Amino acid sequence: MNPRVKQVLIHIGLFAVTFVTTTLAGAEWVYSRSVFDPTFSWHDFALGLPYSVAFLSILTVHEFGHYFTALYYRVRVTLPYYIPLPPGFMLFGTLGALIRLKERVRSTKVNFDIGIAGPLAGFVLAVGILAYGFTHLPPAEYVFQFHPDYEKYGLDYAKHVYPPAPMPPGVIDIKLGKSLLYSWMERLADDPRAVPNPHEIIHYPLLFAGYLALVFTSINLLPIGQLDGGHVLYGLIGHRRHRLVASIIFGLFIFYAGLGYINPASPGDQLFWEIPLFIGFLYLCFTGLRLHWQNTLMIALAVFTAQYVLATVFPGIKGYSGWLFFGLLLGRFVGVPHPPAEVEEKLSLGRQILGWLALVILLITFVPNPIEIFETLPPTDGAP
Repeated sequence: MNPRVKQVLIHIGLFAVTFVTTTLAGAEWVYSRSVFDPTFSWHDFALGLPYSVAFLSILTVHEFGHYFTALYYRVRVTLPYYIPLPPGFMLFGTLGALIRLKERVRSTKVNFDIGIAGPLAGFVLAVGILAYGFTHLPPAEYVFQFHPDYEKYGLDYAKHVYPPAPMPPGVIDIKLGKSLLYSWMERLADDPRAVPNPHEIIHYPLLFAGYLALVFTSINLLPIGQLDGGHVLYGLIGHRRHRLVASIIFGLFIFYAGLGYINPASPGDQLFWEIPLFIGFLYLCFTGLRLHWQNTLMIALAVFTAQYVLATVFPGIKGYSGWLFFGLLLGRFVGVPHPPAEVEEKLSLGRQILGWLALVILLITFVPNPIEIFETLPPTDGAP
């Protein structure tokens, strides 16, 4: 078989598998229909299509924004590699997609254009899908088909069923945080009562897909390393200043992620092993700064000390530990500094405007705590 044909078939195969896994994820998230349920049917599979089509459309537009820009500049590039994830709790059906540049991009301008094209293209489609979702909401009573026990409270059910209200035993409740943009777009709804509660967004496939797309857009636009936002900031301020700004942003990101993760009120024997392990984790994250190991260790110790002191003074303060794993990926595999370009050139005014616009998009789409999970334990044997 021709190697080029074989490679195209690999891309098509990965897309097909990802389409299946995202559709299964949509059925699971929106309708709680797990593929592991013996009664799962083709009808249940079809229920996941609105989520998978919307989410994969945004993802595909994002990646082809990079792809076609690279082709425009005659940079050799692969088609998108889609990354499927098997169905299961808290999985979205995919880890996203990526393209691989087959040669080094030597110019700041070209690097900037390729980097910014993807998130801007995906952002436009995500906003369009969210706008359609908010202007075509089902009636407020739609949520009762998923939670028939809420119906007895009427449309005032929220104050009776979500924390801090007592939850029934064995219940898992998922709450999605809101970005500034998502909150603004809620105003598009004709009936404010039909806007889903943050605990119920997962049951609205277009809103859920658009929500996730905005979260992933904000992650891509973090101005760190070779993330899309790293390419953008590098083009705006150059190599030297980018290293400083990206290091500060990365440090604040890790500080927030780990804030309150170690509880000063824990028993002493627990802290005895928790603290060194967590400092070691921070050290691994901060190796992404590409500093001497002694400086890296000092930064890890300083960040931990600040986190510990703040959690001691304000016991209720917490960051979002869900970002810790992503911080480790950034530190160990992406790196914080941006590699220098061979040709440093000042961006045109139009590109500068687009660059700062992309960073504004980061601010209005970033969610400090995207997913919060509340769980009550099931009753023990013999419990009433």
